[in-house]
Amino acid sequence: MQITLVMTVLGRDRPGIVEALSASVKSCEGNWLESRLSHLAGHFAGILQLSLPEEKKDEFEAAIAKLEEDEGLRCVFSDSEPITGVGKVVRFEVVGQDRPGIVFALTDLLAEFNANVESLDTHCSSAPMSGETLFHADLRVALPEDIDMNALEARLADIGDELMLDVHYE
Repeated sequence: MQITLVMTVLGRDRPGIVEALSASVKSCEGNWLESRLSHLAGHFAGILQLSLPEEKKDEFEAAIAKLEEDEGLRCVFSDSEPITGVGKVVRFEVVGQDRPGIVFALTDLLAEFNANVESLDTHCSSAPMSGETLFHADLRVALPEDIDMNALEARLADIGDELMLDVHYE
């Protein structure tokens, strides 16, 4: 029987981290299913989903413990459990002048509507003409089946006006 695990990894970035992780997965007859890996401020940060034979779980845990010791990584993993009651998934794109509190305002609103943020990618850039710092966010959000889209749209417009953000969704 196959089990599915979700694992987070954090450590000082250097060449070979992904190879070492994938070797551990392969050595336990695992399958690398999905991942988000990134270089942030000199660190390697990642989250990945993998499946492996249930009888190989202890062997995999030992391989990861050795990797933590040898490579200075911190790894945490847990069994995967699917989320139920999701209506549709929507992608939000947000752009505006950078200021503290943008992510909180968006995620607080989504929490009010019992929406689940599946992914959030953010970055800052310089505005083409003024050079001011622009904040960009790309969110993938699972909405509940019974969501009031008109109410959500109205609240997003309010936040957009209040924080001077362009908020688009598809």
